[in-house]
Amino acid sequence: MINTTRDDLIEEITYLVIEELKNSKLLNGNKQKTHVPVSISARHIHLQEDHVGLLFGEGYHLTKFKEISQPGQYACNEKLTLIGPKGIIENVRVLGPLRSKTQVEIASSDARKLGLSAPVRNSGNLKGSAPITIVGPKGSVTLEEGCIIADRHIHMTPKDANDYGVFDGQKVSVLVEGAKGGVMDQVTIRIKDRYALDMHIDTDDANAFGLKGNEQLKLIF
Repeated sequence: MINTTRDDLIEEITYLVIEELKNSKLLNGNKQKTHVPVSISARHIHLQEDHVGLLFGEGYHLTKFKEISQPGQYACNEKLTLIGPKGIIENVRVLGPLRSKTQVEIASSDARKLGLSAPVRNSGNLKGSAPITIVGPKGSVTLEEGCIIADRHIHMTPKDANDYGVFDGQKVSVLVEGAKGGVMDQVTIRIKDRYALDMHIDTDDANAFGLKGNEQLKLIF
């Protein structure tokens, strides 16, 4: 007869319960991940197809400069000028591929220079955003709305979200270490199958926290 103590039974039952939870995908067997890579997103422009013709000439096609962090997206060789009520910013890069609606993304310091009251928004949320004029080599486009300050956000796949224990649209906080370290709040989680894991901040945030890009930052919720 096997001499089994009460503690042995508790240990065995606990083990079996945990294994069943893992097999049922109710418990993540891996330690929850906490750190994400960060990239710095400078001011840029996304264009809709007809605006390409107005700015660069009929029949013009944007040309690729280099790939960027998210699959299928790239920086173009083409650059444009932004005009606001109080200022001008030249040499603003266009990003591809084409969008259904033209969108300009700037930092808060850019908005002050241009004299705009641009809201902090998710990409694509343009209703009621700031008006702006875009000037190209062949013409110009004036948007009644379309200029935003992009929110801080983290791109993830569904698997990444499971590994980090977060959900789409969730607001999290991120810890930055170092000489100018601190906490970034109101960071939006964005989840899609095609995304690559990456946190995006603008140049103002990067300068404020002393970041150069490619650092690993910690989610602290």
